[in-house]
Amino acid sequence: MHRLSQHYVGGAWVAPLGRARMAVENPATGASLGDLALGNGDDAHRAVMAARGAFDGFSAWALADRVALLEALFAAYTARFDEIARAMSTEMGAPITAAREAQAWAGQIHLETTIQAARDFHWEEQRGATRILREAIGVCALITPWNWPMNQIVCKVAPALAAGCTMVLKPSELAPLSALLFAELCDQAGVPPGVFNLVQGTGADVGAVLTAHPQVDMVSFTGSTRAGVAVAQSAAPTVKRVAQELGGKSANIILPGADLAAAVAAGTLACFGNTGQSCDAPTRMFVPMDKMADAMDAAKAAADTVVIGDPTDPAVTMGPLISGTQWDKVQGLIATGITEGATLAAGGLGRPDGINMGWFVRPTVFGHVTHEMTIAREEIFGPVLSIIGYENVDHAVTMANDTVYGLAAYASGPHGAARAVARRLRAGQVNINGPDWDTFAPFGGYKQSGNGREYADWGIHDFCEIKALVGYGS
Repeated sequence: MHRLSQHYVGGAWVAPLGRARMAVENPATGASLGDLALGNGDDAHRAVMAARGAFDGFSAWALADRVALLEALFAAYTARFDEIARAMSTEMGAPITAAREAQAWAGQIHLETTIQAARDFHWEEQRGATRILREAIGVCALITPWNWPMNQIVCKVAPALAAGCTMVLKPSELAPLSALLFAELCDQAGVPPGVFNLVQGTGADVGAVLTAHPQVDMVSFTGSTRAGVAVAQSAAPTVKRVAQELGGKSANIILPGADLAAAVAAGTLACFGNTGQSCDAPTRMFVPMDKMADAMDAAKAAADTVVIGDPTDPAVTMGPLISGTQWDKVQGLIATGITEGATLAAGGLGRPDGINMGWFVRPTVFGHVTHEMTIAREEIFGPVLSIIGYENVDHAVTMANDTVYGLAAYASGPHGAARAVARRLRAGQVNINGPDWDTFAPFGGYKQSGNGREYADWGIHDFCEIKALVGYGS
């Protein structure tokens, strides 16, 4: 908490140049966590210039030295694993078990995966008499969200370090604690001054300056599609690279022949994971028309198993939404679903029974949702599942693809049939029959869900420029 008043720039903890402050609250209780010192354009500029000054030296590091640095960062992260989990549980309300097993684990596994990917990466190759080099792109602005704080920080910082880039991180001001801890880890691991810099602040005051700054070579942004459009527009005049992971409205097609009860239960709980605050959440469940009643019953039964309450309790499986603003948005969309005629199978408006504080919501299931309803079109970012009936598989695929988004999709059923459907879905990552999280698989979206890819070598590619040495010889 004592770092809330500081930024990390040029290898030192410094007072921000901006004077604005913002109260940070625990979303489970409403209790104050302290006042966050927000940066301004001058803070952003100072951090960018620190990164620019460090670039020539760091980009010349040998691969073995960059890998050793990542290994030191991994060791520092592992040593403070529980502290990282507690920070995310406090700042965003993640249940402590999920904070350890998913949120903190994600940062750790992405560090480990990036280290292996960096060792195996094709940094140079020969094509005839031409030598192809992959080199650090330069100074990178990294803008991360609050919903998977350490996952997104590591998915950007680790490949940037592997490539030899320098960077400025602007995390979400709603979840600053984990980012401050990560800056401490970088300092502890021996990241050279100026290579990693942290500036807290809003998108309008800091993010916009970073994305437009002429000394920034690349922007890696994770957030809403609306904000992503603004980032791309801001970056366009300087023709910098922009990699984005944006919104989603992921389809989950349960095929004829699937174990309906098991597939519906798994899909429902996946939708509710992280209190529905995941851009790849399977929020649109497609089932055969004649199985609608059975699907609604199975989804309600799954919803009834969710344990809502104090995130510090290891038995709790669902915490609060991040803020009152998000709570109001989710409540409004649940009300819209009711008004537009969807059948409420579980949950609904208001807080769960027995809870009178914090931004908790009821895990909600709608059945008989039509493809045109608002809850089937808009990203809700809360634990709200829409069950949509289909006439045949072609009908399901057509509806699944009829969206501006394309981040993720899901298919359950006989494996051959699920594979065939997966090939037809317009999404960057399609999950077949509930696989484990694969951190070597590329993650990113089609259409308005973004561009570029994260994870392992896919993420490293985005932080590299390609140089051809023509006439180099064999």
